[in-house]
Amino acid sequence: MAPRKIIIDTDPGVDDVMAMLLALSATKEELEVLMISITYGNVPLECCGRNVVGMMQVIEKEMAWRKANGRPEGFEALKACKPLVALGAEHPLEEKDLKFDHFHGLDGLHNVHATYPDFSPPEKWLQIFREQGAAGAGEADLDKISPLFTPSKELAHKEMLRVLRENPVDTVSILTVGPMTNAALAASEDPETFLRAKEVVVMGGAVKVQGNITPVAEFNTYADAVATARVFALSSLTPSATLPPATVNRRLPAYPEKLSRPLRVVLCPLDITEPHELTAAYFKQTMEPIVASGSPLGVWVHHFVGGAFAKIAAILGPDTQAGLSLHDPMTVWYKLDGDSPAWKLTEAEDIRIETEGQWSRGQHIVDHRGKVRPAEAAFLASVDPRNDPEVLKLDAAEGDELGWLSVLKRNRIYRVVGTPGEEIFKEILLQRVFDVPK
Repeated sequence: MAPRKIIIDTDPGVDDVMAMLLALSATKEELEVLMISITYGNVPLECCGRNVVGMMQVIEKEMAWRKANGRPEGFEALKACKPLVALGAEHPLEEKDLKFDHFHGLDGLHNVHATYPDFSPPEKWLQIFREQGAAGAGEADLDKISPLFTPSKELAHKEMLRVLRENPVDTVSILTVGPMTNAALAASEDPETFLRAKEVVVMGGAVKVQGNITPVAEFNTYADAVATARVFALSSLTPSATLPPATVNRRLPAYPEKLSRPLRVVLCPLDITEPHELTAAYFKQTMEPIVASGSPLGVWVHHFVGGAFAKIAAILGPDTQAGLSLHDPMTVWYKLDGDSPAWKLTEAEDIRIETEGQWSRGQHIVDHRGKVRPAEAAFLASVDPRNDPEVLKLDAAEGDELGWLSVLKRNRIYRVVGTPGEEIFKEILLQRVFDVPK
């Protein structure tokens, strides 16, 4: 079977980096990481870009160290497909104010660059992504930085569209593990090309649990609720029905009235990601021999994951059995193993995003009232529900101005509600990334 092609759209903090490491350490038969699209989020865009470049340098050192010590180099997916890396949005769609999550420290990785300068990119690393860099100097800088990726001088959302155009329909999945601004920009610039994606797998939201940045909102959605709402709207047969209302700051147009098909969106919200924890005890037990052996990647990861555990202890108290929820890596695990019957998804749910509420911005709203949708049976029986007179007649339910009872206006989001196991994921993650025997 051909490898699953993915684009990772990320704002690299601790669990973002672990997600990328999990993807890049896959076998070449499992995944093909075509692109890493970088956005602001946990920290400003430049810090996020620096973390990706630094990660690539550390992987290069790790592979050399493993080879010198007679160990398998690993990172087969990375060696088989050199990913494109592109910088994207610096702020949300409709505002300049950045809502940083300071959990990950000022650099996104608990000060790892200052602590381990040998693992950090050279001072002028940003030039390889900028047109103003000297023509010859860019390539020279890249050789010094890492040969494992191709930097782009184009904006991330434009490169995302190019990758989708250059690959067959339904072969590339987009994994969004940060604010969805890049994805929303791509979808708005060329909706039909964006719809070529096999699916968009989203880490975001809190459906039936509390939020982690406000009582009702999860950080990625809260950081750019409008972007999430715009992408989710493409899952509807009538995208205009769930688009955010117009504001004075809106700079993106409405979608065309008729699109070729809806977007498949798979959601990994806090409901399912939070219970999948990397515990401090297991991390210590597994990583101590790896760090002691001299593994560059082990030393690097041990620093910032250890910093995350220290932050959790500072928030919850020193007696807490610290656990780091593996939010972002779950999207990669799903693409690695999603064919397993152990993965459980809901039927399509009408999940909408609150974009304007004073207290509820970023909330994922689901209709739990259990009311019957009048056009449901006709919709399921129709070969072309958007143009079926019976569906159109029944779908106009009296008093349903917001379309909560509509089969044509509702968003259609598939939510992950079951995985192969909460306890085993931490083992799978570290075993794969560090080539630890099972």
